[in-house]
Amino acid sequence: MRDMTNSVTIKHHYSLRGHNTFGLDVKAKQFISYHTVDELVEVLACLRDQGEQILHIGGGSNLLFTKDFEGSILHSDIRFIQFLSRDSREVVVRVGSGVKWDDFCAEMASSNYYGCENLSYIPGEVGASAIQNIGAYGVEVESIIQQVETIEVATGKPRVFRTEECEYGYRDSIFKRDLLGQYIVTAVVYRLSAVPVVHLDYGQLQQLRSRAGVPTAQEIRDAVIAIRQSKLPEPEELGSAGSFFKNPVVPAAVFQQLAATYSDVPHYVVSEDEVKIPAAWLIDQCGWKGKSHGGAAVYEKQPLILVNRGHATPADIMELASLIEQSVMEKFHISLHPEVNYI
Repeated sequence: MRDMTNSVTIKHHYSLRGHNTFGLDVKAKQFISYHTVDELVEVLACLRDQGEQILHIGGGSNLLFTKDFEGSILHSDIRFIQFLSRDSREVVVRVGSGVKWDDFCAEMASSNYYGCENLSYIPGEVGASAIQNIGAYGVEVESIIQQVETIEVATGKPRVFRTEECEYGYRDSIFKRDLLGQYIVTAVVYRLSAVPVVHLDYGQLQQLRSRAGVPTAQEIRDAVIAIRQSKLPEPEELGSAGSFFKNPVVPAAVFQQLAATYSDVPHYVVSEDEVKIPAAWLIDQCGWKGKSHGGAAVYEKQPLILVNRGHATPADIMELASLIEQSVMEKFHISLHPEVNYI
């Protein structure tokens, strides 16, 4: 690659062990990090000239590299938190794509701005939040996104997507489907509430309802972190990608058939016609908790988590995931689908 701006970092035959939370020692032909939109545009122009294969990553928390990547990995170091407006009812804040998602959540909660506290402690970066439509404890990030700033890979031209243009769905967006790989997120604009708007209907967060008064955003964040820490391994201790599978949404009739046999099946009513069933419960009922396959295993505290016990290969993890999918289908006739992206 021709000489770049001084702050662009280029590394060749680079190990991605520190850039995927599974901790897999796969390599990239080239790893490039940039700090500004102008640098990204310049990098893309060079890579287009070379006909280079491109993959943009964030914190690597939702990726499973299946082998070495024979192309260029790009990573954003665009980091800022800029308040566009603030009043007594709401705040609008623009955030660089390279900001760690939980750092943003921490700053908002400490200021008692409501909207992202249920999404605390999710690994990854701001740019990925808008692509993945991250969600937890009854909240999805689309509910606070106002717009997504991007650069088109093919032309280097900027484009701003309004929330409705992102076509958000459950752990899904247009950036994962029709526009896969076509745009790189450079910043996201969020709209949060300065007055209490709480979501406490999901799981253990219901306990906060028994307290006097409305909990602060910081109190909800602290509760979410405690719950996640009790269930999820720290990446530096056990490599994982967090929740490996999406929670399946099934027709109400399918749920009713299941509930006739399993009266205690946990569930979340999505609509009159659909019910969401925790994938963790389905996997646990199939006896997978704590089971191993090669160097991979199902986490003993939370069966939705697949972990690298230190020597797992990509094949170990993929095979374990496939075996789990097969057993859930055989027992419940329900399909599981990975939330993790296979690369």
